[in-house]
Amino acid sequence: MDRVEINTRLVALVVAVATIGGFMFGYDSGVINGTQNGLEAAFDLGSLGIGINVGAILVGSSFGAFIAGRLSDRIGRRGTMMLAAGLFLVSALLAGAADSSAIFIIARIIGGLGVGAASVTSPVYISEMTPAEVRGRLCSVQQVMIITGLTGAFLANFVLARWAGGSTATLWLDFPAWRWMFWLQAIPALIYFLALLGIPESPRYFVAQGRIEEARAVLTRLFGAATAQRKVAEIEASLAADHHQPKLSDLVDKATGKIRPILWVGIGIAVFQQLVGINVVFYYGATLWQAVGYTEDSALQINIISGALSIGACLIAIAFIDRLGRKPLLLIGSAGMTVTLGVVAWAFSTAVTGADGAVSLPGNAGLIALVSANAYVVFFNVSWGPVMWVMLGEMFPNQIRGSALAVAGFAQWIANAVISVSFPTLAKTPGLSVTYVLYALAALVSFFFVRATVIETRGRELEDM
Repeated sequence: MDRVEINTRLVALVVAVATIGGFMFGYDSGVINGTQNGLEAAFDLGSLGIGINVGAILVGSSFGAFIAGRLSDRIGRRGTMMLAAGLFLVSALLAGAADSSAIFIIARIIGGLGVGAASVTSPVYISEMTPAEVRGRLCSVQQVMIITGLTGAFLANFVLARWAGGSTATLWLDFPAWRWMFWLQAIPALIYFLALLGIPESPRYFVAQGRIEEARAVLTRLFGAATAQRKVAEIEASLAADHHQPKLSDLVDKATGKIRPILWVGIGIAVFQQLVGINVVFYYGATLWQAVGYTEDSALQINIISGALSIGACLIAIAFIDRLGRKPLLLIGSAGMTVTLGVVAWAFSTAVTGADGAVSLPGNAGLIALVSANAYVVFFNVSWGPVMWVMLGEMFPNQIRGSALAVAGFAQWIANAVISVSFPTLAKTPGLSVTYVLYALAALVSFFFVRATVIETRGRELEDM
């Protein structure tokens, strides 16, 4: 594609706006980290109750991802993202105002629907609006924004808790700080909705709907008239020969009667991204570090450090994903996470309980655990964090992209839910050390899965998939 004809301003605008969805995804996922003391006190929750309240968002996210994958083929990529923005706004207001665990769970499920929708729709939209030679870099911005959202939530929670004197202490209007942690999310949610009004719909959605002139108009704005004419023809040729609308049954190969192998690879990539336990760090970071002797204030600061390191790692991924490729980064990440998770497991195995019942890590074990955990976060965010979203957005053919993402996204969030809801129980029995060994084994298996099944997609046009 002729680089001179690329409308870099419009490409930058659509990426910037679409990735606000990633920011909301991260913020809504991370805001729970630091509010758990408040939830426990307000709703009288035990370990299982905390797990359910924290994991409620994942129930919504799994169904949100599935519904959005199909919905984006019906109302468009932009329309689905606008719906997600509305769900984020409702969730933020309701979660902060919840007067019972049941209401809070409903609010978080609503937010989860938005998270799931944004998680699958934003990468697809970006991949369909950007040139192949820089698609990996631009799609990786999604992960940067997810981590920025997470870090933003960690930072906001830290500031509000410090300002109030603790997450359960009273802040403005006689409401505790933990409630304001949720309400603050309403601001970026509103910005996201309004910004979406200023960007065009995906041309590939338009072609699939038979709206050829609208598709040509968008492609002309992006890449010029000559390229637009060629791309419309290529997109049309990549769709079903009988020109039927994309549907879930397209995932079954008509010749064999079996599910297309590419879908199994996508599901595997989506699930392994969660089985390595990354969201334990993002959802439970504050309580995790408090469990081994750190104060609430120090634990919240560690969250911020982890978030900043994650952003830096994502920037490294952006620099190399279109040069080195997707598959090599996944392999590097799997190997690095296997080692660092193993070290974290060893460090937690040294934990001792004092006469007062407080748990701590002796000698240098605490420092080793902290460094290794952050090295693990770096390995994840230089590889599986951004690369999974890039690959899911680009690896499927046009005809099945929405449906395949619905299934892979659903699987990803179900795996997320299993890991996140099970963590509080696993942390007590059999303990943190064994739990991190399980995550390390998942990282090891993911290495061989990638080596055996993943095909490189760097530099290939979506119509060639």
